[in-house]
Amino acid sequence: MFIANRSKHHPCGSGLARESGGSVNIDAECIAAIASKLAPTGVAGMLKYLLLAATLLLSACAGRAPLPEKNPDLPLPLQLHIQLLQPDDRQDWVLVIQREESGIRWSMMDLLGIPQARQKLIDKTWESDGFLPPNPRARELFAALLFALTPEDELAANYPDAWQHGTQRSLPERWDIRYAQPQNFELKFPKGPTYQVTPLSGETP
Repeated sequence: MFIANRSKHHPCGSGLARESGGSVNIDAECIAAIASKLAPTGVAGMLKYLLLAATLLLSACAGRAPLPEKNPDLPLPLQLHIQLLQPDDRQDWVLVIQREESGIRWSMMDLLGIPQARQKLIDKTWESDGFLPPNPRARELFAALLFALTPEDELAANYPDAWQHGTQRSLPERWDIRYAQPQNFELKFPKGPTYQVTPLSGETP
């Protein structure tokens, strides 16, 4: 029996980023929230303000999940069952991946059909789809799934640092994949969670 996802509140800079392979994910809302609490006074204050903003932006870029050079040729639409494999935190989601014009639309919901994350990937840029708040953990997961689903003959061109041997694929220090089938695999974050991914058929919730 599946256990529906238990939503949690994660403040800016919280464990979401740490769960996603240990990377730092700071979105524009986080930067604005932190910067708004600093009231620069005079030249010295303005310099400190600019230095902090630059540091946060650099951190955000460094922690951004890798994306392919171009969108791989996926057999879309896809419906996947995503399981978070943690002994004390079992969660399940349904993910629908669809092509939309020049981009790819990602829609994740819990087993009750309640939306958890919606994103569009257009020209190597994530864009929010709808009114759900930013979800760095979901973007990291979507990026990892895109890596895992990339056909083997497109891997080298899209991810130059990646390698694959038989049923194992890796982007060093980021993601490790072990396949049972092309759409049935275990996804590991070296310093974070492990997910089991399996294909779905039929109607989504």
